[in-house]
Amino acid sequence: MATYPRITRCTALALGIAGALAFAGQAQAAGFQLKENSVKSMGAAFAGTAAKTGDSSVVTNNPAVMTQFEGTTVQADLTVIDLNYEFQGAAVDALGRPMSGSNGGNAGDVTPVPALSVVHKFDNGTALGAMVSAPFGLKTEYDPGWVGRYAALTSEVEIVDLTLSGAVDLGDRFSVGLGIIASRADVTLSKGVDFGALLFSNPASRPLPFARPQGADGTAEVQGDDNGFGWLIGAHFRPTDAVSIGVSYRSEIDYELSGTVDWTVPDTARAVFDSSGTTSPLFIDGGAYAELTTPSILNVGATWQVTDAFMLSATYARTGWESLREVRIQFENPDPDSVEPFQWQDSDFYALGAEFQLSDTWALRGGVAYDETPTNLEHRTPRLPDANRMFYSIGATWKLNDAFDVNMAYTRIEPRNPQINTASGGARVLGAFDGNANLFGVSAQYRF
Repeated sequence: MATYPRITRCTALALGIAGALAFAGQAQAAGFQLKENSVKSMGAAFAGTAAKTGDSSVVTNNPAVMTQFEGTTVQADLTVIDLNYEFQGAAVDALGRPMSGSNGGNAGDVTPVPALSVVHKFDNGTALGAMVSAPFGLKTEYDPGWVGRYAALTSEVEIVDLTLSGAVDLGDRFSVGLGIIASRADVTLSKGVDFGALLFSNPASRPLPFARPQGADGTAEVQGDDNGFGWLIGAHFRPTDAVSIGVSYRSEIDYELSGTVDWTVPDTARAVFDSSGTTSPLFIDGGAYAELTTPSILNVGATWQVTDAFMLSATYARTGWESLREVRIQFENPDPDSVEPFQWQDSDFYALGAEFQLSDTWALRGGVAYDETPTNLEHRTPRLPDANRMFYSIGATWKLNDAFDVNMAYTRIEPRNPQINTASGGARVLGAFDGNANLFGVSAQYRF
């Protein structure tokens, strides 16, 4: 029996799963970033998050603002993300024939994103805070057997931070803050593998009836997790009683994801691989490893209290996605590394918001934002059919008494014509996605 050397060389092509470890699905900011750590901020399209007072999510958005609190503040936020994405294109296999299967259905999901923060201000001008939040991650899932199955089936990424921050006043109008971040990343993903195309690539196995593209489908599922650590710094400047400016910077965080790969190989293909000592060790369940770096984030915000009842806010943020140049998966078994180039670019986020104090009990807010994608058509895949997008937000605060507030918000996110044209496992998937996201949030803040 032949040794199928070309099968060994094509393993990485068949996998193509490297991108999945970083592609968290269509999260609600550029790339797979999540901004949803504050319902109050979401109501103004996240405008002014680095400068606004009265929102204890500043523990992670800009710790320097914590000096503007009094006593102890506890805040709990819950945002529910209703993501909708449907593929409207086509796919061809390694021989150029149309792929069998559906369009994948709605790849989105309904996902809750909680956050919890606490700030305590001391009488000496210092403040401490702690926050649990999810800065990156989400979940997407396509129907089994869809036309793009060799590119993606399920992607689930959860990154959770515990941030501990401190701040100090340096004069009446300027404060600085510093935080440390302990982060946990947990990744599970799957995709289809075209073993028929692999067998077709070798002349010795090509005569077999199932050795054709789409003739012997299997799957690969990878799970990995790790802990990482980072830091953040911030400054808050109040040049007048009506104007405040905030700047914060979050560091990159490195993860060394280790876990397992679980192969599902058709019996026909498994028998061929097992017939040779060269190929029998391939596609066997075992360990897997990959490095992942989440990006740095620069956040600049400003607020202007135009009148006692009316405030304007703005944000500029830059996310350092150039840290994500490629992802390389290494396997414990002799499968070759699977490498996927990302070549992402840094992306910018712009937001404008306004808030109006209707009464002592009610405040209304709204905002719009423009978010750039870090991806490009050459490297974009169905795991993240990303595109530039617009945010449209409204929100309200209901003040029950001097100690207790309830915040509500809604945001509509509209991507601008997401397109893909990608090859994976010898197949090519190309076309547009019809997508949007609805974000519903509620939070409560208690001060004592």
